[in-house]
Amino acid sequence: MSSIQLNAPDGPVEANLETPAGEGPWPGVVVLHDMVGVHTAMRETTRMLADNGYLALAPNLFSRGAVRCVPSMIRDLMFSGKGGAVRDILAARDQLAADPNCTGKIAVVGFCLGGGFALLVAPEGFDAAAPFYPAGRAKYDEVLRGSCPVVASYGSRDPQNIGSGAKLERALTELGIDHDVKTYPGVGHSFADHHPAQPLVRVLGLGYDEDATRDAWSRIFAFFDTHLSPGAQPGGPNA
Repeated sequence: MSSIQLNAPDGPVEANLETPAGEGPWPGVVVLHDMVGVHTAMRETTRMLADNGYLALAPNLFSRGAVRCVPSMIRDLMFSGKGGAVRDILAARDQLAADPNCTGKIAVVGFCLGGGFALLVAPEGFDAAAPFYPAGRAKYDEVLRGSCPVVASYGSRDPQNIGSGAKLERALTELGIDHDVKTYPGVGHSFADHHPAQPLVRVLGLGYDEDATRDAWSRIFAFFDTHLSPGAQPGGPNA
């Protein structure tokens, strides 16, 4: 792992960069954390992506302080669709694009809060977006016009996302955007996250599910193989 600093419009952003073994270049992935921040599970996910052949960069969207950042991020996600977090994410995208170890094909992966932002920035120069149980307004028909291809994963027991998977699939179909959307039965929010508060979230009927997580990543890597390969066309086969 390499700790780096991104030069973003609103000031420096801390980030973790994980590089695959061997000779590049590799496709890039921006990894967006949840409400807890860049905790151990996010670092492990970033390393796992590198182990699977992706130059993975995880910006700390709370670099200027969570107390300061979270309220503005939620406002941006729910209302404006813009703001400092979006600028920080695009700075991470630009960092990868400028890296000689990156092929120039770049995806974004996000969890909960980060999943919401992964959808929000999907029309902003990415080649694929992979949100897990994304937070946000779920006004997908507005947010995703001009989006890159999307592979999304939800849990049927997620109280934040009741019906959201079906709604996202309808919007992507109507917009002609290539997609793979799956809602996993019997699992809830944060099913793909070894969250530090796992004992608490399990009491609430949520938390990590190994089978759903394995299947979700299998779908994501297959989707990335299609859309991040050197010859892939922007928007994919349905564009």
